[in-house]
Amino acid sequence: MGRPAYAAVDWGTSSFRLWLIDEDGTVLSERRSSEGMTTAASTGFAEVLESHLSALFAPDGIPVIVCGMAGARQGWVEAGYLDTPTLLSAILTGAVSVPGQKRDVRILPGLAQRSKQAPDVMRGEETQLLGAIAADAHGEQIVCMPGTHSKWVRVVDGVVTGFSTFMTGELFDVITRHSILSHAVTGAEAMPADADALEAAVKAAFDQPALATSLIFGARAGQLLHGLTAVGAQARISGTLIGAEIAGAILNVGKGTAITLVASGRLQALYESAFHILSLPYQTIDADAAVRRGLSAAAKAIWLNDERRSA
Repeated sequence: MGRPAYAAVDWGTSSFRLWLIDEDGTVLSERRSSEGMTTAASTGFAEVLESHLSALFAPDGIPVIVCGMAGARQGWVEAGYLDTPTLLSAILTGAVSVPGQKRDVRILPGLAQRSKQAPDVMRGEETQLLGAIAADAHGEQIVCMPGTHSKWVRVVDGVVTGFSTFMTGELFDVITRHSILSHAVTGAEAMPADADALEAAVKAAFDQPALATSLIFGARAGQLLHGLTAVGAQARISGTLIGAEIAGAILNVGKGTAITLVASGRLQALYESAFHILSLPYQTIDADAAVRRGLSAAAKAIWLNDERRSA
């Protein structure tokens, strides 16, 4: 078993993930918890980090590279944003040091799109982006990172030219938990997905995204008038939101441009199904693998390459 060279941390709003990684980029051990930014802001970021490093018997001097909400204004230390357009590689060396720590802790910056017509920000996904796009990639790359707030990013010859956020995951949660449609999906989670309802909803919303809110209400009307099941209603809501998202995201994308999907689990299955339904070319990269690769690239740029140059 190799010796850890650094610790990599993905610190979300409600989640914490830490990996000990050796010089070759191999994961040696990991920790996961619900001690995200919200919890750590109360208990102490340093205390949370050190407790997990101690549990893995990490060496005292091991450096730590962090991405995500620990770098938000209300986080540990504000890491700020890099403005687009920007070289993807700029993220590697834009990390901010956390003062007063017994080890070298750096937090990666987010990305900001300061257009008044389409202001947007991301924090955490930029590191997945680092792990999803090859450093020497040429041409146009379109990356989809689904989640509570799905991100679609355009990269051209290594330059992040712009991105868009779609509140698809949060809207699905609000609609299915806190709207009149919550009754329509009761019990759906315990049953297999309705592939036919998903396909019809994705196609309808992609073809006519302006009708999205009307199409969503069809989940209730379909139950009242045509016996639509709870699983079918859930698939209709999910498919409508995803179909409308994709329609908006690829408005200005070149015809035939392949999409890189960075996802895992249920979201991966849903978006792969949607791309297949719409005959859109894509490749998939596991979300955990992408964020680890991005964190590793930053760690190597900050520490390992410097050590090799001075050796």
